[in-house]
Amino acid sequence: MSVRILRYTLGERVVHWISAIAYTYVLSTGAAFYSPHLYWIATLLGGAPTSRFWHPWIALVFVGAVLWMLRVWHSDMRITANDRVWGDAMGHYIRNEDEDLPPIDRFNLGQKYFFWVMLGAGLVLLVSGAVLWFPELIPWSWRGLRFAAVLLHVSAALVTTGAFIIHVYMGTAVVRGGFTSIIRGEVSPAWAKTHHRLWYNRVTGR
Repeated sequence: MSVRILRYTLGERVVHWISAIAYTYVLSTGAAFYSPHLYWIATLLGGAPTSRFWHPWIALVFVGAVLWMLRVWHSDMRITANDRVWGDAMGHYIRNEDEDLPPIDRFNLGQKYFFWVMLGAGLVLLVSGAVLWFPELIPWSWRGLRFAAVLLHVSAALVTTGAFIIHVYMGTAVVRGGFTSIIRGEVSPAWAKTHHRLWYNRVTGR
């Protein structure tokens, strides 16, 4: 039996997939509300009233999952000098020239940027969404707040959509083994050494 290295605990994997599924649902229902051309999505998800009811509740699940990740991964997500060096050589990563990349820790700079973007935009979505969720609590004389909430909500949603597409693409099509690691939780020593050398050295004591 080949030796494997634990990359993600069961708890990390469960919360990751909770956040991914919750975000996909919120993105889908939000897209249905955004454009009449996408209204068919709400129909597939149980109809407009059902989608409207569950959209904010599932959004809370997503934000809660991201906050849990912040609590668990806050030290791993700090941007370091090694990350900046890796960022300068990111072209090699995009071209799948991993052997030319400088060593990096558990998460690379792109993964860290993705996390902070989803956290920041998620909080904007939470605050602006609360205004849209309970419009009866906002006096009409404060209509500027309502308009601002709509603008912020749509803008933050578009930012997360772009980041999510890039994240999925990089994790499935670019980095071979990245997707299976978040399912099984384990990677081979060769994978860890190739993609996250500093993390590999730390967990193996080398």
